[in-house]
Amino acid sequence: LLEYRLLIIPFIYLFIYFHKPWIETSYHGVITENADTVLLDPPLVALDKDAPIPYAGEICAFKIHGQDAPFEAVVLNKTSGEGLLRAKRPIDCEAQKEYTFIIQAYDCGAGPSGASWKKSHKAVVHIQVNDVNEFPPAFREPMYHAAVTEGKIYDSILQVEASDQDCSPQYSQICNYDIVTPDTPFAIDRNGNIRNTEKLNYDKQQQYEIMVTAFDCGQKRATESAAVHIDVKPVCKPGWQGWNKRVDYEPGTGSKQLFPKMHLETCDGPLSSVRATVELQTSHIGKGCDRETYSEQSLQKLCGASSGSTDLLPAPSASTNWTASLLTDSGRDSDLIFRFDGRQAAKIPDGVVPQNLTDQFTIATWMKHGPSPGLRAEKETLLCNSDKTEMNRHHYALYVHNCRLVFLLRRDFTQVDTFRPAEFHWKLEQICDKEWHYYVINVEFPLVTLYVDGVTYEPYLVTDDWPIHPSQIDVQLTVGACWQGGEVMKPRFTQYFRGSLSGLTIRPGRIESQKVISCLQACKEGLDINSLEGLGKGIKFHFNPAQSILVMEGDDLENINAALRKVSYINSRQFPTPGVRHLRVSTSVQCFGEDTCISIPDIEAVVMVLQPSEPQITIAGAERLTRPAGELRDPAGLLLFQDLHIVSTITRSDTRGPGVLEEIIHNLDYCDILVVGEELQPERESLELPHSALLGKHLDATNSTSGISIYGVDSMSNYEQVIRQVRYHTWHTAAIADRKFRLTCSELNGRYTSNEFNLEVSVLHNEASMDHVNHMVAQPQYLPVRHPVVTHGFSSVYNSAIPSLATVVIVMCIAALVVIVVLGIYRIHVAHQQSSRGRDGAKDGELDWDDSALTITVNPMEVRRLGDELRASERDEEIEDVFLGPNSL
Repeated sequence: LLEYRLLIIPFIYLFIYFHKPWIETSYHGVITENADTVLLDPPLVALDKDAPIPYAGEICAFKIHGQDAPFEAVVLNKTSGEGLLRAKRPIDCEAQKEYTFIIQAYDCGAGPSGASWKKSHKAVVHIQVNDVNEFPPAFREPMYHAAVTEGKIYDSILQVEASDQDCSPQYSQICNYDIVTPDTPFAIDRNGNIRNTEKLNYDKQQQYEIMVTAFDCGQKRATESAAVHIDVKPVCKPGWQGWNKRVDYEPGTGSKQLFPKMHLETCDGPLSSVRATVELQTSHIGKGCDRETYSEQSLQKLCGASSGSTDLLPAPSASTNWTASLLTDSGRDSDLIFRFDGRQAAKIPDGVVPQNLTDQFTIATWMKHGPSPGLRAEKETLLCNSDKTEMNRHHYALYVHNCRLVFLLRRDFTQVDTFRPAEFHWKLEQICDKEWHYYVINVEFPLVTLYVDGVTYEPYLVTDDWPIHPSQIDVQLTVGACWQGGEVMKPRFTQYFRGSLSGLTIRPGRIESQKVISCLQACKEGLDINSLEGLGKGIKFHFNPAQSILVMEGDDLENINAALRKVSYINSRQFPTPGVRHLRVSTSVQCFGEDTCISIPDIEAVVMVLQPSEPQITIAGAERLTRPAGELRDPAGLLLFQDLHIVSTITRSDTRGPGVLEEIIHNLDYCDILVVGEELQPERESLELPHSALLGKHLDATNSTSGISIYGVDSMSNYEQVIRQVRYHTWHTAAIADRKFRLTCSELNGRYTSNEFNLEVSVLHNEASMDHVNHMVAQPQYLPVRHPVVTHGFSSVYNSAIPSLATVVIVMCIAALVVIVVLGIYRIHVAHQQSSRGRDGAKDGELDWDDSALTITVNPMEVRRLGDELRASERDEEIEDVFLGPNSL
């Protein structure tokens, strides 16, 4: 039976284990990224018809067939055949959105050993990965640029674009854009198109910067916003662009470009040529521009003019008081300008007037004049030489009449009784344009030539007349009107001048050269061109004589632009007049054909000349001189300022900090040595300056009882050398106790003045001389900059005083040690006092020597030291002189 059973069992199992597991033919699943469970439709279930037979009807496994499918299937219940599909690793939708693979189910086979598993048919599994909104939107560009023209409304100025790395349309698509910057005249739509909500104005704002963000359809916002730059361009208007309305000019920096980035915008107009005129307007500065403000005589010397000219309008002073009553135009940066309003005139003293003009002479003046008031304009006299009394004959005159300049010259009668040229007329716009001009009349009788700002003009009308018969009547030279001295009830002025004059001079015997005339009227500021070699081909340019107007012309626009960029401003004065200089650029354009040519508007700008660092001129030296009367009576006199030093400093700010003093070198134009107190008494004393001290220098000097004036444009060192040679001499010292002198110096006709340096000279009667030096003056606070300190004078004086002091101390020391010698000296001294009183009483004008209050304190250590010094220097003879002199016995 047992053997039978063993034979029948296999056949039974063969019959029982006949069916294969069954599953669906296809599955659709969904998995969310970063999750591990797959939701299948239909669910994963395997069936076997062999059930309920153990093993044969049970499901033991699900197997996946596919290339690297990141999934696995597990059996949840062998009996029911339920299974689960799950991910073996995190699923990334951005890496793969869908998966397709094959799955099969396996039963448990014939027995527990798992042998003879039967597998189901192959089923297709399609899995879709659901996206998670894990990425924010990101803009394709970090910054966007666009340009718009003012005054227009745009549907779209530009489009910004953002993207999202999420895999699904829901989270990868950008659903909205927004402008983060508040209060901007722009809007953005959901597609990223930016438009302006109002018309933009270039003058109001030339550039806008807005920040834009983006949102995906899951409302996730971009981490970083994008910047959008929108430039507003003006409506194309022909004209100059790229220039600044103000150009600051630092004195002493040479030339500075005015329009380094300027260019002409023509809006693509068809141009054939361009003509640009640059005008520097400086009529409000001094006499029309920045010129040297030295005195007229100094300027003539600097320009090499012939000597012998007479300044008819000098600065008012004690010796030139005829201009004191005239109106001066103050505030013109030290320019000496006289303003005539039709009521002022001046008589030139007879001693100043040139007596004989001869056939050659020059009259020069600065004049600013406008049209005369009234319908019938009267003559306005600048200069007139007429009869002082009895008659009203005009010998020569210069006057303005109806914007004409007229020069009258009536020569004296000679043996030739014929008509001669008597009036010379010039009709010029400059005479009535209310601007400053320099007029020079050169007379080479009968030829008369007029120079206006260096340009020659011949008279358009010459009127002849009979010569004047000679007479014994004195003449009167006047400025600002003409003197009417005869044929009237009361002598008076007539034909008053209305305008401004400066630097009116007359030079007899010679005429001035055009080179000197150009130098005298030359401006120190003007327009310039940097690098003439760099001008493009075909560029023509022209300056006016004053270099205040520059005209450029060319047919190539780029060359014109490059040429205008080279135009610069230059001011060669060391201390220019600060303030505004107006600039005007006017342009005319010619076009091809008959097209309407564009119009270029003028541009207005200013050059701001900054305030120069003002120099501080300081005079230092010994402030007190004590000298014996004999030295002042010496014919050579006493040198007053042999220790004098003149320095000039300015305060600069640099990396070392503000307020750094720096010594500078510049010229002076006068130094006055004035007597303080009573004027010099010519019969007793004098100030002297040898003429040889002025040789080789641009200096002159005048001497009077009130002091010495040294004038002329020259260096500070030359002024030092001359002043050091000024000597004081007196030959009646008894009446002179002391003298005080005051020294002041100036630059630019008084624009910058020095300190008042006071020197006191004391007359020492019967006493050795001694200098007293003011240490505060000898070494001012700024001298450590570079200038040598003035101390050698003090050292020499101190050393020269030591021998006398040492001698007295040593002798008194000896007198203290030897009583007998002291008694002898005392007796001799008493006898000497009695005899000297008698002699001094007989002398006239000398002072008594009173030593009754003389007290000497002796330091033994000092005595020993000074005694050693005395023996070392072998001064024995000085000891004998002290004790054996005329006053000792």
